[in-house]
Amino acid sequence: MIEITPVLDKNGDIPLYIQLANYIKQEILSGRIKANEKLPSKRYLAHYLGISVNTVLAAYDQLGAEGFVVSKPRQGLYAVALEDDISTEALYLRPLMVESEPEQTSVKIDFNSGKVDLKHFPYAIWRKLTVQSLYEDQGKFFYNGNPQGELLLREQIATYLFASRGVTCTADQVIIGAGTQLLIGLLCLIIGKNNIYALENPGFHRTRMVLQDFGARIIPIPLDENGIDVQKLKKSNANVVYVTPSHQFPYGMIMPISRRMELLKWAEEKNGYIIEDDYDGEYRYKGKPIPALQGLDMKGNVIYLGTFSKSLIPSIRISYMVLPQTLLKKYQEHFMIYKQTASRLHQQTLSHFMKDGYWQSHLNKMRTLYRKKHDILLSAIKKYLADNVNVIGANSGLHIVLEVKKEMEADELIRLATDAGVKIYPLSIYYHGTQVRDSKVLLGFGGLSESEIDMGIRLLKEAWGL
Repeated sequence: MIEITPVLDKNGDIPLYIQLANYIKQEILSGRIKANEKLPSKRYLAHYLGISVNTVLAAYDQLGAEGFVVSKPRQGLYAVALEDDISTEALYLRPLMVESEPEQTSVKIDFNSGKVDLKHFPYAIWRKLTVQSLYEDQGKFFYNGNPQGELLLREQIATYLFASRGVTCTADQVIIGAGTQLLIGLLCLIIGKNNIYALENPGFHRTRMVLQDFGARIIPIPLDENGIDVQKLKKSNANVVYVTPSHQFPYGMIMPISRRMELLKWAEEKNGYIIEDDYDGEYRYKGKPIPALQGLDMKGNVIYLGTFSKSLIPSIRISYMVLPQTLLKKYQEHFMIYKQTASRLHQQTLSHFMKDGYWQSHLNKMRTLYRKKHDILLSAIKKYLADNVNVIGANSGLHIVLEVKKEMEADELIRLATDAGVKIYPLSIYYHGTQVRDSKVLLGFGGLSESEIDMGIRLLKEAWGL
């Protein structure tokens, strides 16, 4: 049986059952109480903590109402498996309010920005290429490969990046890893945690957490309409900056060429580095593509990051980074002891997928599909929400930010949407060191069907009374 040992303030203003529910909720979200793990019986926990059975029962009822635990007849209470989505930290770790106990509702529409359209994934082709890869070398891929990743895939990535994003590199400069977060951690070791890292604020929270876990010093830099504020960056002590110029996360602006040149000049003068995360640069709906910062860089100051999570499937866990020659030399001298983390079989399958032309065909199909979904989303917003909202960052990517022109903050908007069976997401999790209270929410559309997008926006109109 798991141990639950909260520190309860019996003389505090917050009722004991809420303190206990909050504690168990945080244990589930952090993973210390694992999915499908049985919770102590109410009588045992009441005796163990020295509180009444009714207090434990009230806490368990609260957790059940919010969907954190489920009761199995004649077996007991069990923690549920939660989705790995961006709202978890911001939405569920806030304190429970005494006066309102949310009712359990089923989610009909989930505007999760991390989901993609899986119905159009070429399963038959992928299966064929996987079998082909298995038979090519009769078990060779069951051993450890090159720490940088499979050469054939690195060659295909280098060719693709030059043709599509203007990134100039050789296969030797490409390092493959199981996800961007892992590569950020490796990069932190290569560059050195003693540097000062500037991050977009708001910006991608998972990168921030990796840098914090590695003990790096972080400085949040605010945004303006063109992306990260370079003037404020210059006034900071940072010598490394992490940016998402092709589609700023979460606000979605595209950094213009003039701002990109400013940023490159800063890196040259500072003798520092720019980490360019091009997480969904394949999807652009208006205007001409702007070359990647790496392709504009003449001094070797840009590290380029990319992933197949948005363009293929998230679970493939194949991302990559392109190192400038100075950092590549440092990596090869000191860090090749770290073994490759991405599946060799998946790498080999993906290399064939790209080499045989399936990748470009799939990408073209998904661009058309997402453009259609994007247009349907904007049409539905115009039809149902009209002038009651502002749409932010709608020129590219698989999500938008919606600003609601009503006297309600994001938490209230999210609660009302959840009650109506629609899951939307806050922006507060992406801010560093500031408490932001506004009426902006994030909506991803990649994993929804066209009818679900329309229904979701219609339900939001009804939920918000617009």
